[in-house]
Amino acid sequence: MTQGATMQAIEIAQPGGAEVLRPCTRPMPIPGHGQILIRIEWAGVNRPDVLQRAGSYAPPAGASDLPGLECAGIVAGVGPGVTRWREGDRVCALLPGGGYAEYATCPADHALAIPRGLTLREAAALPETAYTVWSNVVMRGGLRAGERFLVHGGSSGIGTMAIQIATALGARVWATAGSDEKCAACESLGARAINYRTQDFVAVLREAGGADLILDMVGGDYIPRNIRALADDGRLVMIAFLAGPKAELNFAQIMARRLVVTGSTLRPQSDLAKARIAGQLRECLWPMIESGEVRVLIDSEFALGEAALAHRRMESSQHVGKIVLRLGGAA
Repeated sequence: MTQGATMQAIEIAQPGGAEVLRPCTRPMPIPGHGQILIRIEWAGVNRPDVLQRAGSYAPPAGASDLPGLECAGIVAGVGPGVTRWREGDRVCALLPGGGYAEYATCPADHALAIPRGLTLREAAALPETAYTVWSNVVMRGGLRAGERFLVHGGSSGIGTMAIQIATALGARVWATAGSDEKCAACESLGARAINYRTQDFVAVLREAGGADLILDMVGGDYIPRNIRALADDGRLVMIAFLAGPKAELNFAQIMARRLVVTGSTLRPQSDLAKARIAGQLRECLWPMIESGEVRVLIDSEFALGEAALAHRRMESSQHVGKIVLRLGGAA
């Protein structure tokens, strides 16, 4: 680390469309107490990046204003108090922001070793998705073997990870998607696919006995439909609202059928909460990845300077799996 050193990055010039993403030069961050500095080789692109660019998802206090919530690369420096990592270690990490850059800092406990058998490119697509799915499906949703599980947006990065984790845990899995191609991708991972353009997911799940757990990132009019699709004692976990956060619900049904409606967002959670999730990923999910039970699906890659194209790909909703940005190489 050199005091006063700079790096190349992509910043958000102003709230707006993909065109507001622009190259810039920024000071290289310096790791503080308990933090590491990562030389980023690959960065993941996620829906929250698009929301931040549009001006509807501000970074938390103290976080970088640069987009990017996950990366993989090489530890380039360690701050005071860090004993877990050394310079030269290969890691992937959940970031509070700043991933669209050559370097980023994060709490040391939010980084994870690259799973055996994975490239840095694949590992960059893991943290945001793995943290989100594991914390909401397993820790919050309590999914158990034999239960019926429905995930909406099954061909997305979140969806493909959720299908595989739920299948590995022994659940019966359904997934919604909007085309035959996307449905086929969901089925190849172990789900029973529901084309939401031609099928009613409520009817499908009710016929199967109702979902014990639903993971939803759509919201809007899906919320009351999710309630109808749940089995008695079922759980609905909300993680995003692509169709809006508001809906009218009959809470008499929730009470009579003993339903649980909950949800979370990852970015505002405390460093300690994220460290606890990382511990579970290290202990439980990483072995699934290393054994091949859970794999990373990459839809497409773009150079850092093509971040706007990556965002347009994300907003097209044509992707299957994750989108990544290439920075330092092809490791």
